Amino acid sequence: MLELRGVTAGYGSHTVLRDVNLVVPDNAVVALLGPNGAGKTTLLRVASGLLRPSAGRILVDGVDASGWPPHRLSQAGVCHVPEGRGIFRGLSVKDNIRLQAGGHPRSPGQASGDLPLDPIPAVAEAFPRLGERLAQRAGTMSGGEQQMLALARAYVAGAKTVLLDEVSMGLAPKVIDEIFEYLHRLAAQGAALLLVEQYVARALELADFVYILNKGRVQFVGESDELGEEQILASYLGV
Repeated sequence: MLELRGVTAGYGSHTVLRDVNLVVPDNAVVALLGPNGAGKTTLLRVASGLLRPSAGRILVDGVDASGWPPHRLSQAGVCHVPEGRGIFRGLSVKDNIRLQAGGHPRSPGQASGDLPLDPIPAVAEAFPRLGERLAQRAGTMSGGEQQMLALARAYVAGAKTVLLDEVSMGLAPKVIDEIFEYLHRLAAQGAALLLVEQYVARALELADFVYILNKGRVQFVGESDELGEEQILASYLGV
């Protein structure tokens, strides 16, 4: 379980998050919604160790992980897929996959003590198009294929909690369908997801729980079927 307790964070003198509490339970999908500038990306950066909060705590499976660097949180099972792909554009698809696996690939939900698996077949099964482009330089692929490659990191590393920042941004509808099919599979295999997503309906369809963030504060917490259109509209209009 990933948990943020009383987190305040920002950049320099500019505070973005204010006393935020958020829980991502094991085997659950949490949608984090809100207008542009609400602090969603900042929250994911705090949760993955890229940004240290000025107040509050981060807990992973009940252990205080406040101040842990990103690589230690990654080793604890937290995988951050940032907005903007986050791949090595100059390397081949195959080399990207091997780097993503960190030398210790395993299938989602597989215990860290189990024998590692070859990550290439696992990724090719999840994303057949990547299997066809293993020798291709990653930066020459389409935006959708690059996003698939970025998402493959969660798959080959056996992440327990995956932080996803606008993974559908700029993609064609058909590719978005493939991406969400993959997210459904990832969740079904036991990974917990914290999803920041511009397509609210798609996010709610996948999510078990919803947080709405506005002006750096949580203004709604509940199950996805508790959230009405009026609440969503009000949150995005900032009223």
